[in-house]
Amino acid sequence: MNQASLSPCLAQAHVRVASACELGEGPGWDAARNEVRWLDILGGELHRAAADGGQHRTSRLERKTSYAALTADGDYLLVAEDRLARFDPTTGESHTVLPFEADNPLTRSNDARVDTHGSLWLSSMGLNAEPGAGSLYRLHRGELTRLRCDLSIPNAICFSPDGQYAYYTDTPTARVMRWRLDAEGWPAGTDDGVEAPEPWADLRHAGGGPDGAVIDAEGCLWVALWGAGRVARLDSQGREIAHVALPASQPSCPVFGGGDLGTLYITTAREGMTSPGASDGSLFAVDLSPHGIRGLEEPRLKLS
Repeated sequence: MNQASLSPCLAQAHVRVASACELGEGPGWDAARNEVRWLDILGGELHRAAADGGQHRTSRLERKTSYAALTADGDYLLVAEDRLARFDPTTGESHTVLPFEADNPLTRSNDARVDTHGSLWLSSMGLNAEPGAGSLYRLHRGELTRLRCDLSIPNAICFSPDGQYAYYTDTPTARVMRWRLDAEGWPAGTDDGVEAPEPWADLRHAGGGPDGAVIDAEGCLWVALWGAGRVARLDSQGREIAHVALPASQPSCPVFGGGDLGTLYITTAREGMTSPGASDGSLFAVDLSPHGIRGLEEPRLKLS
């Protein structure tokens, strides 16, 4: 049975910016600038707009880029197909910080999110989603460490509010994994080595593949279901308890923003569609504050 029939629909999301992204991804909220940002990975573009969708502007990037992490200095660290680069949102200038799978021309960056310690978790995948081509990494104080390999489409990277758990999925498996972390934010160790992540949410009957995700202030996980036209809210046990619907079938990632962090912004994509609709690839938004739902402030990335 499709879980969509089991959870209440809280609201319908509406187009906030008609950005027509081929593969909209990596949304983030910049409270200091009162703006939402997101990427068109395949289009090589960084998009930014005010909370209400106004002042939309686009920066052309030199390569496929999947995330723009807000740093402690107020600029962005771009997660691109072969490198990590600092980007000044005021001038548009960028410079390389370190390579990212630069020796593998068959992969690109994918999902990413900053953890509660100010470190960046990021992933790679095959250019054509080749099975097992992807990996999961952590960038901690400027040093990049690979945490997991042999993944296909790593997604849904996010963290419990107390920093005790990391979550991620390998989209083709349709399962969200939970990984216990130590006091420094690394996967917890045992006498036999590092603990393995455990299956936490089974979304095989959710109607779509789990893509990007974000945690709200109550510790619930919101995951975009690619192909299902909705974003599901999962409780602490990984059970779907509610969802938000979209008139676009390929939502890719949610993030909370707005002045009270009560707005859920959702990127979408038109990748692979033979006849995309007018709203496919747009940035959507829905106000969840009437339901008492709010997000968490986005941690800033600490590079040193």
